[in-house]
Amino acid sequence: MPSLPVTPPDAMEPAARAQLLDAVRFDHAGLVACIAQQHDTGEVLMMAWMNRAALAETLATGRVTYWSRSRGALWRKGESSGQVQKLVDLRLDCDGDALLALVDQTGVACHTGRRSCFFRALREGELAEITAPEVAPEALYGR
Repeated sequence: MPSLPVTPPDAMEPAARAQLLDAVRFDHAGLVACIAQQHDTGEVLMMAWMNRAALAETLATGRVTYWSRSRGALWRKGESSGQVQKLVDLRLDCDGDALLALVDQTGVACHTGRRSCFFRALREGELAEITAPEVAPEALYGR
């Protein structure tokens, strides 16, 4: 099945952005789950939360922005690590309560220094780390 042409976020009309924002069913805390997936490989990178402001900024700028529950503030992916996510496409699920962001990830997506946050799985009856860090977290965050 051919895919539909994608309108880059920076070229998206304000009315189109508003239509998408209004279609999202944010939870009781004003949040929606967003899965980030590498657009060209299909690799699932991470899951984070967006509020309306984070989603609006993402759509307006093309740089993926989340809501940090721990900081209580917008989190522009890569602002401290340089590991930026550029939005390629954004999809809303059938219920309107989850987003799939197809992104172009610079470097690693996980704060542990791994490409993906999904690096643990059951192996031989135990929870095991199935990928090693590509970069030390200290190198990303200067700690």
